[in-house]
Amino acid sequence: MTRETDFSPAAERSPGGATLTDWLEGARPRTWPNAFAPVLVGSAAAALAGGFVWWKALLALVVAWSFIVGVNFANDYSDGIRGTDDERVGPLRLVGSGLARPASVKRAAFAFLGLGGLAGVVLSWTSAPWLIAVGLLCILAAWFYTGGSSPYGYRGLGEVAVFVFFGLVAVIGTQFTQLGSVTWYAVVSAVAVGSFSCAVNLTNNLRDIPSDSEAGKITLAVRLGDSRTRGLHAVLELLVPLLATVALAAATPWALLGLLAMPVAWKANAPVRTRATGIGLIPALTTAGLAMLTWSVLVSAGMLIATI
Repeated sequence: MTRETDFSPAAERSPGGATLTDWLEGARPRTWPNAFAPVLVGSAAAALAGGFVWWKALLALVVAWSFIVGVNFANDYSDGIRGTDDERVGPLRLVGSGLARPASVKRAAFAFLGLGGLAGVVLSWTSAPWLIAVGLLCILAAWFYTGGSSPYGYRGLGEVAVFVFFGLVAVIGTQFTQLGSVTWYAVVSAVAVGSFSCAVNLTNNLRDIPSDSEAGKITLAVRLGDSRTRGLHAVLELLVPLLATVALAAATPWALLGLLAMPVAWKANAPVRTRATGIGLIPALTTAGLAMLTWSVLVSAGMLIATI
């Protein structure tokens, strides 16, 4: 990104002069709830079924967090060298701003994906070795989202990948590695978390429709257009989590605590439904992550209360 006046004085600094704060921003902490939420809910679902294992939950958290940081750096690198971020409005991008050398960002991406892969191997080997193949698929999906000669993120499949890997795989995988099986309420929880995660990604792509269109990055938002993207956001941010919460009441009425997160989700959807654009959508990104984390904490608390 070269237009940084709203977020960083990056344009005033020399190339390759990224600070630790810049690297932290490049890791995009606002997206980290996408890693924390599924592990929390998956672990709570394992506890509700009588199979919580704390150290496996911790390993799953390392896997999820490392992968999301790795994919953030991978996207920074791949979009940066393609020039996709040259006219981007949003948080700092290390390569696009010129603050970090592409090779350095690429190494950071590989380092975090490698860390997640290592933790995943340990978790898989102590649970079900075939899960190593799933972990490898996750790493490939992280890299080829915007990397390679034909990135699937440029063909409108980004939200599908987010739903699958940070929803279904993360939640269900967390429960399975602890419990050795999968319950229906873990699947429902995975759908809700995946929907929240998709809403975060969709908001980001909604904001970038003009620059992505110009750069040839055909995201789902570009394919759908502005109005239909906003409608889909309401479904992902509000409707799906609401229905999932009600469905989880069949597992334990305490899961209805998740309804207390819906006002946060409503607030996250506000800039989208009021047709904010560009910088005006930034608050929606932060609040969407908060809504997902709030829902996950409340539903997990409900599941844990049910075990007492």
